[in-house]
Order: sequence, then structure tokens, then C-alpha cells
Amino acid sequence: MRFNKLFIATALSTVVLASTGCKKVLDEGPYNAFTDESVFTTPERALLALNGVYDAAQTGTQTLAGRGYPFGAATIEQGDNRGEDVVNLAAFYQITYQGTYNPNTANNQAMWDNSYNMINKANIAIDGFRSVGASGIISTTLATQYEAECRFMRALAHHELLVHYARPYLDGNGSALGVPYRDYAVTGSAALDRLRTEPRPTVAVDYRKLLNDLDFAEANLPVTNSVGKIRATKSAAIALKLRVRIHMGQWDSARLEGNKLIPASINPLNPTAAVSLVGSHQLLASPAAAFGIAGGNSISAENIFSVKNDPLDNGSVNGAMAAMFGSTDLGARGLVAISPIIWNNTGWLADDLRRSTLYRTGGNAISNGIMTTKYTDYVNRGDNTPILRWAEVLLFQAEAEARLSTGAVSQRAVDLLNMVRNRASANPAATQYTTASFADYTELLKAILLERRIEFLAEGRRWPDIHRTAADPVAAVKAAGIPAKVTNGVTGIALYGIGLPVTTGQAAIPYSDYRFIWPIPVGEVTQNPVIVQNPGY
Repeated sequence: MRFNKLFIATALSTVVLASTGCKKVLDEGPYNAFTDESVFTTPERALLALNGVYDAAQTGTQTLAGRGYPFGAATIEQGDNRGEDVVNLAAFYQITYQGTYNPNTANNQAMWDNSYNMINKANIAIDGFRSVGASGIISTTLATQYEAECRFMRALAHHELLVHYARPYLDGNGSALGVPYRDYAVTGSAALDRLRTEPRPTVAVDYRKLLNDLDFAEANLPVTNSVGKIRATKSAAIALKLRVRIHMGQWDSARLEGNKLIPASINPLNPTAAVSLVGSHQLLASPAAAFGIAGGNSISAENIFSVKNDPLDNGSVNGAMAAMFGSTDLGARGLVAISPIIWNNTGWLADDLRRSTLYRTGGNAISNGIMTTKYTDYVNRGDNTPILRWAEVLLFQAEAEARLSTGAVSQRAVDLLNMVRNRASANPAATQYTTASFADYTELLKAILLERRIEFLAEGRRWPDIHRTAADPVAAVKAAGIPAKVTNGVTGIALYGIGLPVTTGQAAIPYSDYRFIWPIPVGEVTQNPVIVQNPGY
């Protein structure tokens, strides 16, 4: 976080203060202006403080406030535009898309500032929950649960920062410079003085603290709650740990996490029958079902954790996912199209139901390409942000199984891959993979990573996969850096066709290039003397 006077003055009061009006978070109740001393004096206000942490994750109050930083929409849009599977159609994401950012770039600053703002609110809330739990205002069990929710969100935010501002864990086993891991509240000069003495830790230190937070979250989060997937649960903590272990290249530990959720017996030809061991998550019959609920909400059995948006509180026309990804003839701005690079890929079956149910041709010259319909609330922009889905658990587990079976093609990995692929197949019995489909485990890994690109297209997961595989020990799947892309602004339905060659006018950026990771914002390095800039900036 940047150490400006406004931040110091409002750090505590903004835990529960979102506006002077009637803004709601998680439909739990309105925000009101409390004095600092009254924030944690009743159970109702303690819950509002918790909701304030979720609100800070959804629409931050710092740089580019209200545009969905870090998790209301920005994690999706930045994660996709850093990769090659979407095309930026205007100037809105051009800097991200082309890799021309610098320490003053607003989007990079916004991700940093709003992430740390949310983290600090979580830390302030944790201190408050410990206090009210000890004083009996709420039960110690509930206080510990609230703390676990905050620690889950703290871990989620730090991991997002790591995939943008630091080299991957597999580069030197975490020896590269990480990001500041803020696990204490900054509410005054003493805490600021402490920050100014703490240099950037290594990536390994960050991951150790992150996993500690998630272990605590898993142990203390409920299996279900009254508002569903928009607050952290036990299965969300396990799923995030699985993601983190995959990013660390700790395949055996990843598999252990996945085994907590995935039944031992699965039938790839009946993918909807497998229900998670914790949380009752499962694939639905239609690939669009996780996104097609009326009103734009993506709350279904497929979702493990989503960040809530609603008509009163969303990423606005300048950030909401429906506005950015939707077709202009449906009322959206149509600024981000699906790239022919992925659409034309012959590994994506022509009759895959995802092609017909989750994408459409854009409506005019601005969005005259393939656009997604994963986010459909073009008027109210209330689509929730999908953060963790059951399909990700299945595909991460498939990857862990494949990587651990280097001597042969893993049947379990193939089955898990087929679970996701078959759900979207028009004829799964004829098109599903067998172990004979792959010459070796590296070919299976390629298929799993391609399936991730297809399944999570327009969900922000492309950049994290590029980032983690840039130092991959398996040469066959190692990302060379930021891939070549279709030229910024180039669109037109004539570019699309399965197997049609694609012209990439935007040059690749190699992993060795300093632009592979974002710069630390200028305000951080100028106001904090021990935070060094990433090399090259």
C-alpha cells in the first residue's frame, strides 16, 4: 500500500464505511458511518466489518476506484488481456495487452493499491474479531470463523499480487523477490515505521505465509453458510490451496488437496454425477449453467467461490465484465473479443457445446468478432466474478496426477480431464480421450493445459497459467513468455474458423524480458525506502 495521509486517516473507519448512502454487500445490511471506537462493539457491526473486507475485494477505494479492482472484475480482465486468447479491441486495455506498462501505469497501480487496501481491511478486521471474541460480544467460534474468512481473502489477494509482480515459484524454488506479505494492521505511525524496515521477502516466504493462512482457513471455515458461494467456505480454502500447490510445482501436495474434494470413483461419461466430498460441488449438464442464472448471478453447484456484484454495487460501465466482454448490440461496450488464436485451435472440438452456448458473433463494427456470453447482465452489471470453480479442481487434479505418473499415461488423469471435456461434448462416447490418445505424459499435460484455456476462457485464468509454466520443469509445456497475439484492435468475423491460420501482429515477449512481470508502482518505491523496484523499470 502506498503511504499517503488519506490512507492513514481512513484505514480503520473504512473497514465498515463504504458510502454515506445505502450500499449493500452480500445483502447483509447497509453500511453506515461508525466511529472507530464503535466498529466492533456489537455482533451486527462485527458482521459489517467482515462484509467490508469482501466489499474491498469487489470494488476498491484506491486507484481507479469502482472499476472492480482487485476481484470485482479486474482480475478477469487483466488476466485475460495479459494472455493471447482474447483480443483487446480499443485503447482500454491496450497497455496491458501490449506490455507497455511502467511504474506509473494506472491499471498496475490499481491492482496493487486496491489489493493492499483490502488486505489491510482484513488485518484490521482480524484484530477486531479477536477482541470481540475474547470479550464475549460474539462467540469465539464465530470470531474464529470471521478471522478465517479474512485470512482466506488475504491469501487470495497476495497470490494475485505474486502472479503479476513476481517471478514464479518454480524459478529458483521461490528465491526471486516476492511481494510484501502484510499480515498485520496498518492503522498508525508505528505500523508504518515497521513497514519501512521490511524489505520485499522472497517468493518462497510469501508462499509459506500464504499456505499458513489457508491452513487456518480450512480448519475454521464452515462447509456451508447462509449466503452461499459469495463468502469463503472450507471447500474454497482447499481449492485455493490446490491452486497454490500447483503454482509451486508441488504436485504430490496438490494431489492431497484435490483428494479432499474429489471422489475416488468417477465416471467420465457421467460427469455430473461426481459430487465433491466437501461442499456438494458438481458439474452441471450444460456448460453455460454456471453463468446463465437470471440476473447475471453465477451461483450454482459449479461455483466454489465467487465475488458478489449486484445492480447497486459493481465494476461500473468502466469495469464490469458484461460491459467489457459483451456484444455492443446487447447493450455492452464490447471491448474484449475472443481471439482467433484459441477459437481456431483444432484441439477445440467443432461441436463442443461451449462454442454454441457461451459465445456469439458481436453485433457491429466495434465487436464484430466472437464475444462471450458468460456475463449477461448488460444493463445492471450484476454478474458475479467466478474465482474458483469445480472444473478447475478437476483439471488441476488431472494435472497433478499426470505429472506424478511420468512413466506412463495416468488413467486417473485422463478420466479427470474427460470429466470436464465430456460435459461439453455433443458425443462424449465417441470423442473422449483414452490413455492411447497420448504418446506420453507430456502430451497429456498439453491436452490438460489446452482444456484449461478452453474451459476458463474469459475468466482471467490464462495469465496465471502462462506465469506458472514459464519456469516449468517439463520442456514440452514450458511457456516461452508472453505469447504473440493478434494485433490490438484487429477484429472481424472473417478471422474465425476452426483450423484457419491466424496472423499475430503483436510480438511475443520472452520470459527473460523484464516486462514479463509488472513494475512495482512508483508510489510504493518512492515512499517506502526498502521496497526495491523490479529489474528493468
